[in-house]
Amino acid sequence: MELPDFMSYANKFSQTEFAEKIARIAKRAGAKLVYAALILYYTLQSDKVSKADKAIIIGALGYMISPLDVIPDAIPIAGLTDDLAVLLYVLKKVWTGIDPEIVEQAKSKLSRWFDEEEIEEIGDIFAPED
Repeated sequence: MELPDFMSYANKFSQTEFAEKIARIAKRAGAKLVYAALILYYTLQSDKVSKADKAIIIGALGYMISPLDVIPDAIPIAGLTDDLAVLLYVLKKVWTGIDPEIVEQAKSKLSRWFDEEEIEEIGDIFAPED
């Protein structure tokens, strides 16, 4: 899958819309997408992250929030695959700057929407889906 120009979605990001979208799609999106989004969201709030990394994180989260993307979110199963691809792409780019505490904070937050078994299925965030 070729990634879209997610940076054009940077103006779509807001903290309120991010929280609303995650709450609305969490179960349908799956733990892996929500986990990746939360890691990026919490990383965005860190003062240890460069402005360049924050810019691409904002673009990725804006893409996730936007209802207008390559594969519309309303399409069952496939609708969120492009969102996950963008989030994982950006997560890989900024991974070395992510504090392990942020990863744990994101994992802890997952319990709001997922049970322990679903959270354990995340495993390696970068492993391909089965």
